[in-house]
Amino acid sequence: MLDLRPVGYVIGLLVAVMGVAMLAPLVFDLIEGDPEWQTFLQTSVITFMAGVALALSCANGAASGFNVRLSFILTTGAWIALPAFGALPFIFGETDLALVDAMFEAVSGMTTTGATAIHGLEEHSYGIHLWRAILQWLGGLGIVIVALIFLPEMKVGGMQFFQSEGFDTFGKSLPRAIDIAKGLLGVYVALTVICALAYFASGMNAQDSIVHSFTTIATGGFSTTDASFAAFPGAPQYVAVVFMILAGVPFIRLLQLTHGTAKPLFQDGQVRAYVVWSAYAVALIVVYRLSANGEFSEETFRSTLFNVVSIFSGTGYGDGDVMAWGPFPFAILFCVGAIGACSGSTGCSVKVFRYQIMLRAIAAQVRRMYSPSRVVSVKYEGRVVSTEVLDSIMLLFTCFILSFGVLIVLMGMTGLSFIGAVTGAWTSIFNIGPVFGPEVGPSGAVNTFPHAAKWLMIGGMILGRLEIVSVFVLLLPRFWRA
Repeated sequence: MLDLRPVGYVIGLLVAVMGVAMLAPLVFDLIEGDPEWQTFLQTSVITFMAGVALALSCANGAASGFNVRLSFILTTGAWIALPAFGALPFIFGETDLALVDAMFEAVSGMTTTGATAIHGLEEHSYGIHLWRAILQWLGGLGIVIVALIFLPEMKVGGMQFFQSEGFDTFGKSLPRAIDIAKGLLGVYVALTVICALAYFASGMNAQDSIVHSFTTIATGGFSTTDASFAAFPGAPQYVAVVFMILAGVPFIRLLQLTHGTAKPLFQDGQVRAYVVWSAYAVALIVVYRLSANGEFSEETFRSTLFNVVSIFSGTGYGDGDVMAWGPFPFAILFCVGAIGACSGSTGCSVKVFRYQIMLRAIAAQVRRMYSPSRVVSVKYEGRVVSTEVLDSIMLLFTCFILSFGVLIVLMGMTGLSFIGAVTGAWTSIFNIGPVFGPEVGPSGAVNTFPHAAKWLMIGGMILGRLEIVSVFVLLLPRFWRA
């Protein structure tokens, strides 16, 4: 029989940590004299005690350790349990959200998607804004650790290709994994602090700087205003671009950079592709907007650069109505959102390296067609890509596309318009953030969506964040019988 106590022990500890994290918005609201601090006190106690109780009840089985099966259960279980407790301040606090809206907000935060069910953000306390930011910050750090430590061992979507980087986690390799996790945490915290200081220097107030530094480094996209970054034109947007790009590159490369080794970062093929493809997208949209408007301005370049990087990285900050630019720019933004940033980053979606390998595989197949006797190997970064890695990448890509299509149909059946269903599925599966359509108001909130559509988006956000296959495998009876 499968022993789930190690999973329960870890999830219990994580829930307890979340309870402690609720003290941060409590302190800020208490200092400002906002009665919302009482909500955070109550939910903090509930969350912490529940986490401690779960951890203690499973502690006697924690020493048995993890295997691959338990890792699949842990990744999905954590991204369900943590948002469930993270939603409590939205249910009992001043936002007074219904269960579906509170879960939507918490899941969107933990998966760093950035779509919101809250309209009128400016009306809420700083504690609520900080809690939304903390959810994304914790989710961003969590997905980096999962992507670099667990997914390679689970062989999800070709991540085993990066095992040679020293990310093995089980058995005698565990101390190495802990060392890597500590290093990643240091880089993550340092980037967040530097980003906050940069925002403050660019003209943001201290509170907005803190919140946006959390959500930028997590590539989450939650903001303190309904207008998102349209409320912070100019220098803050350039600051955001720099840190969104940094958050979209592999954190292990940034960790190496802090150790004085810059060569791996600049020689990383997916980092170069990420930057170059972003530049191509910006150039194409700028040229289109220039030809459509007949004049060039700094604002045109800035808004294009900001929105492309925001969607490509999966951050999802907004600056104006991108649909008003025309169908061609919107199509490019739609495509870059389905590509995503680099593996091992807080970015979302399919990831750059998988597209690179798929393009190489297609090119190799074309060469075989006109030269059948020729032996053609698919290579990436000078290494031969094994059939196992190719198969897992193709499986993941197929699951992404099929899940996207099915989610569009299901959301359309809830009564949403075509554009609402398509962008709702797009932003959920690829964890991007913005949603468009007649049902979405100027604030970009999905509070008017049918409840069924919100539940579907919640499921889509979890599927996309955990790279689909790691969730689908739990649905197989053979997995539980093994």
